[in-house]
Amino acid sequence: MKRRAFIRTGGLIGAAGAVGAMGVGLARGRAGRGIGSGANPDLVLRRATVFDGTGAPGVEVDVAVTGDRITEVGRVLATGSEEIDLAGMALTPGFIDIHSHADLSLLVNPNAESRIRQGVTLEIVGQDGSSVGPMSDAGFGGTRDRYRDAYGVDIDFRDLGGFLDRLDRTPATVNLATMIGHGTIRGLVVGGEDRPATEDEIRRMRALIGEALDQGAVGFSSGLEYTPGSFADVNELVELAEELRGTGYPYASHMRNEDDRLFAAVEETLHVGRMAGVPVQISHLKAQGERNWWKAKAILRSIEDARAAGLDVHFDRYPYVAYATGLSNLFPAWARAGGSGAFIGRLQDPAQLPAIERFARAKVALLGSWDAVQISSTRTARNAYARGRRLGELAQERGEDPFALSVRLIVEERNSVGMIGFGMSEENTAEILAHPLGMVCSDGGSYAPYGALSGGSPHPRGYGTFPRLMGHYVRSGALSLELAVHKVTALPARKVGLADRGVVKPGAFADLVAFDPTTVADQATFEDPHQYPVGIPLVVVNGQVTLRDGEQTGARAGRAIRGRGRGAAA
Repeated sequence: MKRRAFIRTGGLIGAAGAVGAMGVGLARGRAGRGIGSGANPDLVLRRATVFDGTGAPGVEVDVAVTGDRITEVGRVLATGSEEIDLAGMALTPGFIDIHSHADLSLLVNPNAESRIRQGVTLEIVGQDGSSVGPMSDAGFGGTRDRYRDAYGVDIDFRDLGGFLDRLDRTPATVNLATMIGHGTIRGLVVGGEDRPATEDEIRRMRALIGEALDQGAVGFSSGLEYTPGSFADVNELVELAEELRGTGYPYASHMRNEDDRLFAAVEETLHVGRMAGVPVQISHLKAQGERNWWKAKAILRSIEDARAAGLDVHFDRYPYVAYATGLSNLFPAWARAGGSGAFIGRLQDPAQLPAIERFARAKVALLGSWDAVQISSTRTARNAYARGRRLGELAQERGEDPFALSVRLIVEERNSVGMIGFGMSEENTAEILAHPLGMVCSDGGSYAPYGALSGGSPHPRGYGTFPRLMGHYVRSGALSLELAVHKVTALPARKVGLADRGVVKPGAFADLVAFDPTTVADQATFEDPHQYPVGIPLVVVNGQVTLRDGEQTGARAGRAIRGRGRGAAA
C-alpha cells in the first residue's frame, strides 16, 4: 500500500475540516509565534498528517515550535529558523510510556537509545511497587556501590526528590516522571517479613507516600506478586492509597495474580480504588496460561462495569504474548520472604525444597513447559551461557533437570536472574490493546546495542513496543492509527495529570514524533533483542530535535517532570 493511500484510509480529512477534528489546532496559540516576541518560529514541521493525540483523525497541517512549546498548528505562514518537510509522514505527540522501568538506567546511558528511537519522550517509572527511593542507609549503600562498580555512576540521592533533582542536573534524551512504590516503602518500614503492618507502620508508610507526592510523585504503585509487597493485605493497600485522595493521581497495581486467581485479583484492585476514593491503573493486564485465556473477556467486562459505576479505572498492556520478570517469580512468595539470603537458604534446605519444587513445577505447567521460560539475564559472566536460552532445551543439552538448573542459577547468581515467560494468547493481546480503556506500555527498561546496557537478552519490548503497536497492530486492523496514538499520548498524560503534554496544540510542550505508517516496525526479537526499530526518522523533545533521520543529534532536552503535590487541586 502506498504511503499516501494509507493515510487517506486512516481517516485523513481535508484542511477545511481541520478545525472540527483538532479543536483549537488550526488557531494560533495566545502566546503567538514567538511567545510574545513576534519572532519567527524556531522550527516548522511541514505537510505532516497530524494525529493530535485526542483520538481525532489525521489532518495534513504544519506545526510551528518556538522554545519548548508548540505555537501554531495549521497553515504556518512564517518561516522557521529550521524547516523539515514531513510529507507522507504521521506526526503525533511523543509517546508516553505509562509503565516503564527505565529508572536509573537513564543515568547509566542518558542517550536512552532504545527509548528515544521508538518515539518515547516521557517515561512513567516507579512501577510494580518499586521506586528509586526512599532508601535506608543499607539500601543506599548497596545501590551506590553497585552503580559505581558496575557503571561508574555516582548515586548521590536517597529519595524521589533527589532522583528528580539529579535528572535536572544531568538530563537524558527523554522526560521522566515517577510513582512511589509500595514495596519500596514497605521494605523500608516493615522489612521483608511476611506479616501485617502495624497501625504505626501504616502511619509511617503514609507519611512517606505524602513526602513523595510533595517531591513530585504522580501516583502510588504496588507489586503484589513480589516481596515484600505480596505480604500486604487489602486493608493496608486501601489505607495507603487514601494518601492519594484529592490529588487525582492513580493507584497502579501489578495485581496479586494474573492467572488462576485473576478474577479475585482484579476485584481486589478495583476495591482498593473504590474504598480509597482514588483512580486505578491496572498494570500490564493479561490472562496468563492457556487454561485462563477465556477469562480475558470477562475481566474486561468487569473493568467496564466498574467504570460505568463511577470508578476512574484504566489498564495498560504491552504488545507481546510473553512477560518478563525475575526467575524467582516461579517460586512461592513465602519462600522469598526475608530477602534473597533467606530465599537461597530455603532453596538449600532439604526439608523445604520439596514444597518449593511442587509450586514451581505447577507454575511452569501453567505456561506449558520449561521451554516457555527463557533466561534473559544473569548478574555474572559465569552463567552467561544461559542468557537467551529456553530452560527446557538448555537443561536437556546440559543433562540437568530444569528445576535443579533453575535453583542452581538462582543460588550462584544470588537471586539476580531474569526470565521471559510465554503465557498469553495473541487473540487476547489484540483485544486488550484495542479496548477503549486500555493504554499501551513497554513494561521494559532502557537498553543500547553497545556499552553498559547491551548485556543479557532482554524482552524485545524495551526496543520495539511502540513501533510494534503503530506497525503490526495498526496495519493488521486490530485498531486504527488515531486510536493507537491516543492510547500512548493524551490518554496516559491525563491519567497522571499532565494537561500540557500528550497533545499537538498551541501551548503544549513540543514533544513530537514523526513516523512512516507504512513502514514503521519493530526489529527486536526474543532471540536477538538489541535491534532498533525502523520507520521513525524524527523525534522532538521539549522543542529540541533529538532524533533526525533516525540518528541522535546529541540533544539531551529531557526533564524531570514533577506532580502537583498534595496541596494542589486535581
